[in-house]
Amino acid sequence: MEALKARIRKEGKNLGNGILKVDSFINHQVDPALMLAAGGALAAHFGALGITKVLTAEISGIAPALTTALALGIPVVYARKTKPITMPPDIYLETAPSHTKGKEVQLMVSPEFIGAGDKVLIIDDFLASGHTILALVRLARQSGAEVIGVGAVIEKAFEGGRERLEALGLRVRSLAVIAAMTDDEIIFAEGVSP
Repeated sequence: MEALKARIRKEGKNLGNGILKVDSFINHQVDPALMLAAGGALAAHFGALGITKVLTAEISGIAPALTTALALGIPVVYARKTKPITMPPDIYLETAPSHTKGKEVQLMVSPEFIGAGDKVLIIDDFLASGHTILALVRLARQSGAEVIGVGAVIEKAFEGGRERLEALGLRVRSLAVIAAMTDDEIIFAEGVSP
């Protein structure tokens, strides 16, 4: 997605330690037109696979997951990081290390919104090490749902997440694949099938 790559080149900032700041259009302030285009592109890639639910983690995954689900005409479910009083006592729960928070985070989903018979597409803003997405895969599988694929807006290929997911037999689609980041430049992967 060339418009996405252009925004990353123009506004993305390498903060070091593999952290790419894209707060001006994805993570803090969201560009709705860009998210609609991203959701449409991910939906077009996975649309013929009979997906019944889109699953993501709060909070940065919600915008691309919502626009993907909108394009597919299906619900989006997001794994919560804190348990509200409205959630039943028995839930699906997994943990994952958070690169940006520097600690383990809990991800939880209510059984009333995902279960056996669902065909799940996992969508997130980033695919890096893959640990958060792997926790979402485990959540979906706890429920008896089938994970059909994984879509990401931005992939940092140098962190190995794609390989971890593909080792499980999952289809992976990323809209912008970054091969490396230097202080001055974000280098996109050439010849990678995003």
